[in-house]
Amino acid sequence: VEAPTKKDIQLLGERFGFSQLELEDCMSKKQLQKIEHHGDHLFVIVHFPWISVENHLVSSTQISIFLGDTYLVTVHQRALGMADEIFTSVKDDADSKANPGFLLYRLLDRLVDDIFPLMEGILKELDDVEEQVFDEKLEVVRELTTLRRNVASLRRTISPLRRIMAGLYDEIQIRTPELAANFRDMNDHIEKAYAVLDEARETVEIFKDADFTVSTERSNKILAILTIMFTLSIPGTMIGTFYGMNILLPGGIETGSWTFLGPYTTFALLMTASLLPALVMLWYFHRLGWV
Repeated sequence: VEAPTKKDIQLLGERFGFSQLELEDCMSKKQLQKIEHHGDHLFVIVHFPWISVENHLVSSTQISIFLGDTYLVTVHQRALGMADEIFTSVKDDADSKANPGFLLYRLLDRLVDDIFPLMEGILKELDDVEEQVFDEKLEVVRELTTLRRNVASLRRTISPLRRIMAGLYDEIQIRTPELAANFRDMNDHIEKAYAVLDEARETVEIFKDADFTVSTERSNKILAILTIMFTLSIPGTMIGTFYGMNILLPGGIETGSWTFLGPYTTFALLMTASLLPALVMLWYFHRLGWV
């Protein structure tokens, strides 16, 4: 049942005898993942991740499942193309017709398999960011933030999903032991996905720290250059300040400019007095390895 109305949910309850609490949980979009045993059927709520085409952010969609001895009912808000394909293929599949548990396995296995292309996309983005994070000319803060959010969203979805799948495996062992191997294999895929997510989270944190370090070094270099420029300008600033005062100074306007080396003697001497200390400081900074 896709995007059900209240009337659709009411009809489900009347036909299969589902409780009002179960039906309310189906209509809720923020229900926690869980597995419950209700007499003749299992009631399961699982979330599976999907990525938005518009903003490339990972979200989750809720699927409510009723598993009985002779029926399988799924309720979800978003369209699940693979669900339509699987339910359509039941017409030609004797195993699925005879065993709702096998049909549930096919549905969940397909949903679990669809997690991996999504994760491969995130891993590819991590590889791209790795090439950029150490390039001082590129800013990757936004990309890292998006990756960090997507990895966190995936972990929030898959972490409880592991527990639900483990509980479902225990129930299947009792109800249909012949399907236990199938559900165990599906659980292995979930564990593999979660392990990859753990590695991705650690990688994102490493890149985040590396980007912070590179940004700090870039800022320090800029501050160092500005500090050196300011330091080199101190001699000229001091001389200009003194000669800008309204007091008698050698070579000033009040006492008359020096001309023993020509008409520009005062200018040449003042420039030399300004540049020579700056050059000496520049040489000294170079000796220290600062420039």
